Amino acid sequence: MKDQSLMQKSVRLLALASLFVLSVTAVRAALVYEKFTTDPALDGWQAYGDTNLFYWDATNQVLDVTWDSTQVNSYYYHPLGVTLTTNDSFCVQFDLQVSNATVSAYGAGLAIGLLHFADATNAAFSRTSATATNVWEFDYYPAVNYEGYVNGDSLDASLIDSAGNYYFTYDNQTMAAGVTYHVVLLHPANTLYITGQVYTNGQLMSTLPVIENYYTPGDAGAFLLDTLSISSYQDDGWGDDIYATGTVANLACATPLPVTAVQAIAAGQVQLGSDTNWLYTLEQTADFSTWTAAAPAVHGTGTNLVLQATNVPAGNAFYRVRADLP
Repeated sequence: MKDQSLMQKSVRLLALASLFVLSVTAVRAALVYEKFTTDPALDGWQAYGDTNLFYWDATNQVLDVTWDSTQVNSYYYHPLGVTLTTNDSFCVQFDLQVSNATVSAYGAGLAIGLLHFADATNAAFSRTSATATNVWEFDYYPAVNYEGYVNGDSLDASLIDSAGNYYFTYDNQTMAAGVTYHVVLLHPANTLYITGQVYTNGQLMSTLPVIENYYTPGDAGAFLLDTLSISSYQDDGWGDDIYATGTVANLACATPLPVTAVQAIAAGQVQLGSDTNWLYTLEQTADFSTWTAAAPAVHGTGTNLVLQATNVPAGNAFYRVRADLP
């Protein structure tokens, strides 16, 4: 049973005075947004590999997923219609609930994110044996305690470039069984970093440490991504396995980012580039601990949008913009 208070489909980007500005050069736009309210196969979703690992639950409007590394590489995927590179800004977000997750030997992870489909379906592609290319994803690794090797539960943001170089960052936190987590991964255009957040009960649980400086021109870091995927990877052949079950809902990938060129233009007033697919809310705080809506949400216009706080505090106030998929 879903608690709608947990389904905060949002990207939060902070605007402090005029210091935070995203410069977006990408002109190609794409949005894949699946709420699973209707059969996702009718929206272009497909299964590859062991198709029994994915099942649409029409009653609860979620996708039931089994991540089983004893099976072949398997994907529940949707083409983006564009190929993303380091020059593009984009985000992936979804709601994830893990019912159970067990590992054997040194373990493995469950994954949701972006792939280059031609690579991911190549016989030489192995995420677990480190022969993968062009992967950008969120991973959850359950804790391992095997022959003296101990490692806690881990939330990871991972990038594998076109040359097979791995970059990742992690936060040792647990995804409790039956709890819905909202995950957001962001890549601003023409930057050298990836960032992410994990929310539960509408509150920030983890700000994943930033992957930064991953790109060296002409050498490493360049990537190609064209597919949104829920991914179950085959093991490395040495018994390092994961078996996990759970649900995925409100899965989306958007390019470019829905909030761009943010700048403060007056007290309690912010201007930004907007997208017609999103709802925008101006939020304010005095202490960076508690954020509240400063004005009602409004639809994007596809061009510059001005958000004005209804009541501007007499003291200091800081603002940020939240973009939600309706």
